Amino acid sequence: MKFLKKIFLIFSIFFVITPSFSNEPTEFISEITQTASMILKENISVDEKAEKLVILAEKAVDIDGIGLYSLGKHRKTINKEQLKRYKAIFRKYFLKSFSSRLSQYSDPKINVVSQNIVNEKYTIVSSILIETEDRPEIKIDWRVYTINPDKPLIRDLIIEGLSLARTQKEEFNSVIQGADGDVNALFANLENFNSK
Repeated sequence: MKFLKKIFLIFSIFFVITPSFSNEPTEFISEITQTASMILKENISVDEKAEKLVILAEKAVDIDGIGLYSLGKHRKTINKEQLKRYKAIFRKYFLKSFSSRLSQYSDPKINVVSQNIVNEKYTIVSSILIETEDRPEIKIDWRVYTINPDKPLIRDLIIEGLSLARTQKEEFNSVIQGADGDVNALFANLENFNSK
């Protein structure tokens, strides 16, 4: 029975999440948020929702780009092996953090409002998380990386003016500076989170 359930999950992930998303930034964000909403409304376990959200994130988010940005100036001081290790650790950290946070929502409704083409590399897509009885309306800007016009990717979320990528970069820097510049302290911190 568990085996059949697993097979069903794999097929449902394949059919629900694998369709190509639009290469137009506002449509791209609309489709991503609608897909996430569909997953969160499903009558499945939190773990199953998390699995689907991980696949969605791997398709829509520039995880490596966010990871390098989060490492900040320290990416210039580490060797190739350390960088390879960091990318693997960060990917697990990001996906676990992303899916565990989002899977707690029942049905977040997001309206895409407008877009601002910053340059050929970036477009900012503005949206609103609709208010509910439990939370107020929240403004969310999506930083969409468009260097490849056929494959836009999310690089950052700016919630009520606060950049999540920049906040993460500051947190990572604080961990490394607190260990006298030893980047291994950050690796250990992330691995500890990943193991829980």
